[in-house]
Amino acid sequence: MKTKQAVNPYMPSWEYVPDAEPHVVGDRVYVYGSHDIFNGLNFCLGDYVCWSAPVDDLGNWRYEGCIYKREQDPAAPRIRLTNGLAAPDMVQGPDGRFYLYYFMGGTKMISVAVCDEPAGKYEFYGYVKYSDGIAIGKKNEPFQFDPGIFMDDDGKLYLYTGFALAGNPILLDGSKPTEHGPMCFELDPSDMLTVLNGPSYIGVAGEKESIGTPYEGHSFLEASSMRKFNGTYYFIYSTMNSHELCYATSDSPVKGFQYGGILVSNGDVGLEGVPDVKHARCNTGNTHGSIIELNGKYFVFYHRHSNRKQSSRQAMAEEIRFEDGKFYQAEMTSCGLNGGPLRGEGEYLGYLACNLFTDTPSVYVGGDGFPKVMQDGRDGDEEPGYIGNIQDGATAGFKYFDCRGVHEIAIKARGYGDGVFEIRTRWDGEVLGSIRVQYTNVWEEYSTTVRIPDGVQAIYITYRGGGNVSLLSFTLKKEK
Repeated sequence: MKTKQAVNPYMPSWEYVPDAEPHVVGDRVYVYGSHDIFNGLNFCLGDYVCWSAPVDDLGNWRYEGCIYKREQDPAAPRIRLTNGLAAPDMVQGPDGRFYLYYFMGGTKMISVAVCDEPAGKYEFYGYVKYSDGIAIGKKNEPFQFDPGIFMDDDGKLYLYTGFALAGNPILLDGSKPTEHGPMCFELDPSDMLTVLNGPSYIGVAGEKESIGTPYEGHSFLEASSMRKFNGTYYFIYSTMNSHELCYATSDSPVKGFQYGGILVSNGDVGLEGVPDVKHARCNTGNTHGSIIELNGKYFVFYHRHSNRKQSSRQAMAEEIRFEDGKFYQAEMTSCGLNGGPLRGEGEYLGYLACNLFTDTPSVYVGGDGFPKVMQDGRDGDEEPGYIGNIQDGATAGFKYFDCRGVHEIAIKARGYGDGVFEIRTRWDGEVLGSIRVQYTNVWEEYSTTVRIPDGVQAIYITYRGGGNVSLLSFTLKKEK
């Protein structure tokens, strides 16, 4: 039963859980991801945490706590800054227990932890290994990374892993990326660790092999994830473009995968009017995620960047169209898992902006003149997110709202600026109202009358003027 509107990011603004692998267990959706910290110096510096929500109430997310600590792995390197806990995945084993597969920088191996419940306290279990006991990654195989774990309907267990880089350079730990796309290992489900077959390559092309194929421009980089819908296998991955999740399909879990298309881009690249990153509706950065199906609807999970950092990423999700076995690219929105537009009244915090851009395109993460989602305080402080560093020409886009009778909009802003916020329903549309703001070092509310057309609308807020301001929230008000 729905109790709250669902918004993007779907976790609180002070939580940074990228690389989401969503799984349905019973009547709840559990999200397993890596754990960034606010303003972090590198990726994945936090311990693993878990969040969950009822399958029929996707706006009501619950913090399940820390489920696994870095130091529980016997091979954990001494220096955390360069050896984070990277993207994990979870599967329920034949014994009913839950197995968490993960990669830790500096180890070369795929580690496994286990728990009796989906979001309890996981304990270290072992390393994925060959029958001779040697861990995968220790026989000069291509670099192991971002494990995706999948148990088929017939009980067979498959591990997908790999990382690619242009030019195939030698990495800091001496490993080499894959030149042939992701690797697959069939594992023994009786112990969930031992390799029965592999590694083999499943047909998803790396950069060199992609030339002249449908994979060209969308070749494999990282973020392996496998799903099965209606008897077809869907391999989900992040491409060399980094900002997009794509998919490939096959009638086998181990071979023959053909390129399918884009699932989502954290710059909306690939949608109408956004042909490339130079025209992105938001600055781009890496993304990672997967798909779940709930009651005949499909949802793609991914992440976006905050604070102009690669390593402070936030969890996002969108409903995605699925017809005749094909997924159609989802648009970034503020209403993500809501099942429709948000109410066209009430206060909405600035961090819900799904598009942030300026008059001057910024391709990757954004420069000093680019607006950013940020928070006050330190990592772990439960402070509401807001948009900072708003300068002349910066636009924040919020999508979508069911607007009926909206006649006034108010904003809460602060900063050292002198200008106006222009209100539109299209980023390049007519100005429907203007709100003047002036210098203040505390949050102040400003408002103006505005006539938002009835119907489902986006709200775009553009700053014109001098200085640098921040936007905490905006409020849509109806006629009384």
